Amino acid sequence: MRVDVGESSPTTGRPRSVRRLWHDRWAVAGLVGFGLLVLLAAGADLLTAIEGHNPYDYNNAALDPQSGTPAGPLGGVSGEHWFGVEPLTGRDLFAIVAYGARTSLLIGLASTVVSVVLGAALGLLAGYLGGWSDRIISRVGDVMFGFPYLIFLIAVGAVTPLSFPRPLLLIVLLGFFGWARVARIVRAQTLTLKQRSFVAASRVMGASTVQVLWRQLLPNLWAPIIVVGTLLVPERIAAEAALSFLGAGIPPPRPSWGRAIGSAVDWISTDPMFLLFPGAALFVATLSLNLVGDGLRDLFDPRSV
Repeated sequence: MRVDVGESSPTTGRPRSVRRLWHDRWAVAGLVGFGLLVLLAAGADLLTAIEGHNPYDYNNAALDPQSGTPAGPLGGVSGEHWFGVEPLTGRDLFAIVAYGARTSLLIGLASTVVSVVLGAALGLLAGYLGGWSDRIISRVGDVMFGFPYLIFLIAVGAVTPLSFPRPLLLIVLLGFFGWARVARIVRAQTLTLKQRSFVAASRVMGASTVQVLWRQLLPNLWAPIIVVGTLLVPERIAAEAALSFLGAGIPPPRPSWGRAIGSAVDWISTDPMFLLFPGAALFVATLSLNLVGDGLRDLFDPRSV
């Protein structure tokens, strides 16, 4: 037995919550924007093949031989180079943005999954068991909130051998440092749900702690977990971009939005287009996911009915 999050429409049979989400123009715009970025990342091989370039090819012919800046107006934007080229190397900027989407979205989504799994498990245990388990998990979570994790990640990145896969390192570390927010929300919801009659009935019928957590409490926590997870993804993407910007993220030559933005800062006065496209991609990703997260939060908030 569990409590249903949304009621069904008698006319369509679909949850009214889903219909409400599709009527939220900002949430739909966020879904469309993020969907386009996912298509860009998934179709990077095909799109760059159509354009005729990849992010690893140097092309001195596309550069001004004296200054090293892109030849032609708007940073070298043309039918051959849709977003122009990178100064000094002549690498195609569209290919960098497309393949960089794979890197940034992979790290953002995978690290969020790690945070959600850890946070949901620890929040469930803290809220349901209470006592010393709750005190220990809550105090560790408080420490995590105040811990300067970006500085720690920079230090870890500096001492980690280059042979270790850097995306995996970022996924693990960013995911680990993001569990506290999920745990706090899940704990608060668990404290409320464990007082409900269906949980008490399960205990009376002999259900074990694992069965109560897995079959009774967790299904009723998906709504807040999904909302907080959606809001965590843009933060993780921005964190990866910040680390790559500072030189502690994805090492070259693997494309990354953050590293492209970091390189473009030095060329802002002579080639602003170099900053425009990777910066716009990062902006669209974070804005889209925040809009989706806000829409889901309003959707599952009973006060917004």
